[in-house]
Amino acid sequence: MATNNIEGLLADTLSSDANRRMSAELKLSAVLQHQEAGLTLSQLALAQDADMSIRQSASIVLRKYVTERWSPYFPSFRGNSPSVEVKSQIRHAVFQGLSDSNRKIRSLSARTLSSIASCDWPDEYPDLLTSLIQLISSNSPDAVHGSMQVLTDFMKSDLTEDQILPVLRQLLPVLLAILGAPHQHMPLTRARTVSVFRQCVTALYMVKGQHPEAVKEATSTILPVWLDAFRVLLNLDPAQDLSNQENWDGLSVRIQIFKTLDTIHTSFPRAMVTYLPDYLNAALHHLQVIYSTYNRCYITASEDAPGSSEDEVVELPHLICPIFDFLSNVIRGGKAREWLSRQTQNLGTVVAAIFQYAQMTAEDEEMWAANANAFVAQEEDENQTYGVRAAGFELLYTLLDRSAAQVCTILQEQLQRTIASSYVARDGGAIDWWKALEAALAVIGSHAEDILECIDDEIDSGRAKPIDIEDLLANLIPSILTQTQFPFLQGRAFVFASQFAKLLPLQIAGQYLEAAAQVLESNVAGIPVKLSAVKAIHNFCEGAEDSAVRPFAPRITQDLGPFLLVTTEDTLSLVLEAMSVVLEVDKGSWLSQDLANTLVIAVLEVWAKNNKADPIFLSIFTEILESLAASRANGVYETVVKQALPTLCTAIANAKPEESWIAGSAIDLVSSLVRGAPQDGLGEGFFAHLAPCLFNCLEYAEDRDVVQNGVVCITLIVRKDCSQILSWSDPSSTSGLDHILRLVAKLLQNEDESGGLVIGDLIIHLLRRVGDSVLPVLPELLRGMTQRMLSAKTATFLQSLVIPFAFLVYNQADSVISLLESTQVQDRSALDIVIHTWCENAETFQGFWPTRISTLALSRLYASARPSLQNLTVKGDIIVKPETKNAPHEFTSIPFPVKVLKLLVRELRSDGESATIPGGGFEVDSDDGDDQWTEEEQQHQGFKEDEFAFLSEMLGPRGANFDNDDILYESDDEDLKNDPVSRINMKEHLIGFFRECATVNTNNFAANVDRLSMEEILVIRQVVGK
Repeated sequence: MATNNIEGLLADTLSSDANRRMSAELKLSAVLQHQEAGLTLSQLALAQDADMSIRQSASIVLRKYVTERWSPYFPSFRGNSPSVEVKSQIRHAVFQGLSDSNRKIRSLSARTLSSIASCDWPDEYPDLLTSLIQLISSNSPDAVHGSMQVLTDFMKSDLTEDQILPVLRQLLPVLLAILGAPHQHMPLTRARTVSVFRQCVTALYMVKGQHPEAVKEATSTILPVWLDAFRVLLNLDPAQDLSNQENWDGLSVRIQIFKTLDTIHTSFPRAMVTYLPDYLNAALHHLQVIYSTYNRCYITASEDAPGSSEDEVVELPHLICPIFDFLSNVIRGGKAREWLSRQTQNLGTVVAAIFQYAQMTAEDEEMWAANANAFVAQEEDENQTYGVRAAGFELLYTLLDRSAAQVCTILQEQLQRTIASSYVARDGGAIDWWKALEAALAVIGSHAEDILECIDDEIDSGRAKPIDIEDLLANLIPSILTQTQFPFLQGRAFVFASQFAKLLPLQIAGQYLEAAAQVLESNVAGIPVKLSAVKAIHNFCEGAEDSAVRPFAPRITQDLGPFLLVTTEDTLSLVLEAMSVVLEVDKGSWLSQDLANTLVIAVLEVWAKNNKADPIFLSIFTEILESLAASRANGVYETVVKQALPTLCTAIANAKPEESWIAGSAIDLVSSLVRGAPQDGLGEGFFAHLAPCLFNCLEYAEDRDVVQNGVVCITLIVRKDCSQILSWSDPSSTSGLDHILRLVAKLLQNEDESGGLVIGDLIIHLLRRVGDSVLPVLPELLRGMTQRMLSAKTATFLQSLVIPFAFLVYNQADSVISLLESTQVQDRSALDIVIHTWCENAETFQGFWPTRISTLALSRLYASARPSLQNLTVKGDIIVKPETKNAPHEFTSIPFPVKVLKLLVRELRSDGESATIPGGGFEVDSDDGDDQWTEEEQQHQGFKEDEFAFLSEMLGPRGANFDNDDILYESDDEDLKNDPVSRINMKEHLIGFFRECATVNTNNFAANVDRLSMEEILVIRQVVGK
């Protein structure tokens, strides 16, 4: 048989002779094509008389065999799957390997069985779970060690909640017994029991809604036993697990316990209440005890961390992070209020621990000095790699959110202690003296916004500042800026000062900017300092007064320019963002034509290399180009357009269909030029240069983003300089307006409605800007829009079709109604289709201007008293039938004038006043632990009063209060914000409308009012009676 010599081939793969080893590997690869190979390997792995190196090699190759030959389930499957009988024999042999006397064989067998289980269980391997539980229940430490490895992976990856629950009662007592037998079982095995228990807790939580009583009973009997065990284990001195110089396996149990406590606190917080003080004390004690070891092995790296006895990684950060996370979640939930009270020293101790553990490790120092992107990423909240430093920052954020003034006072005290001890360490010759000071500044600076808000609140309340940042900026930070031999500390000083830029006097801010510019220009400064200076410049430009930054803006822009062409990824993002905010200083009035020209060339070169990046990254390019175009410095706009437009038009014209993102992004950049253009127009020849490539691209484009970007670009040009569109025509004499109308027709026929509001915006602005020019084709345009209403499905697309009619009705009601009356679409009057679509969707319209124009046009339609409108019936209120609550909704049919009144009353009632919901409701017993909310939080649904007020403001009616017409949706453009419609006091208009209708009984007003609901009638009576 081909498999007879597998043992010899395995031996040769271990040979020191490279040729012999390579030959054996090739032969072995060929042998593995035979299904008997897997069986032979599994038997070799168990052979007690074989050399251990052969057994281990057989186990490793067997796992490779499983992933490549077992089943198409595996991505690396290469065919020749073994028979059902052979698979069964292999599974049996591998399962036996879990109990082998050799630890490495057990672990290798566990990995192979986990791979098999992921594929075969439950259909082809139904007895696996039962067999594992039986093996775990044996008194053999070896069998428990091997089977627990499989069970841990199995629970994480393959078992669902419904599959876990039936075995809980059998499994958990066995796991608890293993956990409580440290002299019989290895720490890593005991840690796995806690990991499996955590999966069981998660499973219970996931089915709590379906089986509330069963879960309640299970948690009340199971959780206390485990929580007691955890308390006992955490009370054991953690130093004993660190004193073992061979490995830190003992830490693994503590790691899993803190992770599990976090899960239980999230899932079943009530079960934790009586235990929390003990666990919080244990968490803090652990942080204090293990710090000296963390300092030696990680911060200074004067000692090596021993790791674990197996392949599983056990490091101190793996314990510290879950401790910080546990503290954060308990404090965030409001359950540590008493534990952190002023009567205890716990709050100060926690803050001190955050300062200690936030220090850079030797590994951080080495990596950040060599890798610019890694250094930048750790500074950004959204990109920050999760680790000890980030977890500590999150814990401090939680503390500040709960008790800002008290925490700031402690920060001040801790900072002063850190400054004093750092300088003592420096004077004593410690080479890492700067790390504690850098960490302290990083801790405080990363929470600058919250600290500044706290300072303002305390001053406004007549109390002293809890922390003196100005003193640091005046007396500490300047001296650190000269510490060039400690680049991370020097860089931190730059960033810290910029994070509190709003507190700096103009002169001092200028000094910091001068220092930052010098660093950028320096030939000797390293990566950390230069990038810190870039970050500082970004913050200064955002936080300081323009008058402080403007004198430095040209110089800083020139200094940043070269960085654009040599940076990548996170570092490039940082430089681009800094460039963007610098260009916004004083609206770029300081730019020269030469500087603008150089920047455009550099920015477009960088864009050309990165135009496949994510939209957020690409948006920085559009911001920069818009800022450059928006500069009103003499000749800058013309320079920017002259340099950028030809390049972008070439990109649009030459983009291949399979590289549609190039065209889409280039069109977006053209739009940024249009946005930045002066109000008097785009400049001669702008549209003539753009139009041929743009219209050709949009004619054949299939990519949704390209089309949408093109529509947005054209809409901006219509708004900014419509005359260029009207005056341009292509060689075939097709005008720019005709091209746009063709595009609109194409979009109306497209089944893809994702374009949504952009189509409506284009049509609205065409009607507003070129109304007379569009008149010849208006009937056909309106017919096309009406026809599309019959098949449109999405709310945004329907709004795009209706709002142009609302605009036309508001401005030319009689003409538009007459046109619609005379137009037939699919055997229906166009008026009938438009009115029905309008009435059914009016309540879903979004945006300040669209909702207003709809309301105004509806009131005008009501007042017109056209017979064709009086005879229309539309959908009214929903019909509630308790016996058919699961059936499709039914609605009443009501005359159109009545529907208009309903919509107008609803608009009037949305004037910031919410309806009162009658009835007290009922309470549901819950495990969420909200019984410990403060009285203030209970009154405001779990929020503090100021938080609740903020949410209420954000969730106001359609984002805008009728009493404050300046609050508009961001999607409403400047043209519409300045439109007379946006300035109408809608509340006064509607009240006046109702009173006038009541006075003259417009359109049989009294009879129509009688058909409203009682609440609606009361609103109108109240309005009319005033």
